[in-house]
Amino acid sequence: MNTFDNNIIILTLIIIIFAIHQVPSNAILENDECKFPAIFNFGDSNSDTGGLSAAFGQAGAPAGETFFHSPAGRYCDGRLVIDFIAQSLGLPYLSAFLDAVGSNFSHGANFATAGSTIRPQNTTLHQSGFSPISLNVQNYEFNDFHRRSQIFRLKGQVFKELLPKGEYFSEALYTFDIGQNDLTAGLFLNLSTDQVKDNVPDILNQFTTVIKNIYDQGGRYFWIHNTGPVGCLPYVMERLPIKASQVDKIGCANPFNDLAQFFNKKLKESVVLLRKELPHAAFTYVDVYSVKYDLLSHARKYGFGNPLRACCGHGGKYNYNRNVGCGGKITIKGKQVLIGKSCKDLSIAVNWDGVHYTEAANKWVFDRIVNGSYSDPPLPLKMACYNKL
Repeated sequence: MNTFDNNIIILTLIIIIFAIHQVPSNAILENDECKFPAIFNFGDSNSDTGGLSAAFGQAGAPAGETFFHSPAGRYCDGRLVIDFIAQSLGLPYLSAFLDAVGSNFSHGANFATAGSTIRPQNTTLHQSGFSPISLNVQNYEFNDFHRRSQIFRLKGQVFKELLPKGEYFSEALYTFDIGQNDLTAGLFLNLSTDQVKDNVPDILNQFTTVIKNIYDQGGRYFWIHNTGPVGCLPYVMERLPIKASQVDKIGCANPFNDLAQFFNKKLKESVVLLRKELPHAAFTYVDVYSVKYDLLSHARKYGFGNPLRACCGHGGKYNYNRNVGCGGKITIKGKQVLIGKSCKDLSIAVNWDGVHYTEAANKWVFDRIVNGSYSDPPLPLKMACYNKL
């Protein structure tokens, strides 16, 4: 057999091997979508659908005006990424665990609260603006919900209709969007970015402890968002002034974005370790940072306006004032006057209130992460029950 024949055989084998690997992947993409009957979400204001509002007072108007047409527990004019995730899976929007009024938990529950951190804070909500319902508390809530929901479901009647089936806890998608406030909490305490970085290993150790607890209770499918570019948020840039040399080409604060990227790098490493420790679970790490930074960098190209200016707020370079925020009023000649108004065209606004994104921006972000383009492994949302291609 000559060299030419050998090359033909080798090439044929390569083609066959490639085809074998391709067919199952394509078959999965076309036929074997995951069937998640429920979602259990953990996080902060980026995914809070009413937790903080139920515990500490409702987020007032004009929040919710775009989609719900009234306040709906979200720090946004409309829907959040978690709402679009639920909708795409054919599930109802998640009720907040803390919201007892009108809630339906048959297809999951949302334990997120605005201002939550992974690591508990040593301050009150009033003092710092950070929620006392940190991730470990959300974990306690989940443990209690898991146990007691099944006790009450056995009673039948309305409980059977409003609480999830027992098997849903092992079949559900567990979503996480938390960590941003751990970074800003340190910065607001005047810690340097290096000092905040020193805290990251402990923060992520507490994060992985919660993941393992959920795994021990049957959870197998985890969809984990990294944190966004905090150095592009008006409330950070307004509160933590930096040197002109530290501002990037779109007007964001490099030191704080570098901190977010450091956190994300370590978070991804933690997910890699979790895969080794919990091989029967499926972990999807979603690079939300890159998606959001792309939107902020090319906002006008994508049909948006100024991405660093809050839609709903009052005054200053970024239309943000921490003392008179979105929906804020001041007294003029003995009368309360609304000055924290929303902008005229919410469809082109990126930032809602100086801290959070608008529904339009959230939808834009969701549309880019749902197909797996920014995920590791690069699997679509509806295939997040698989742990590899």
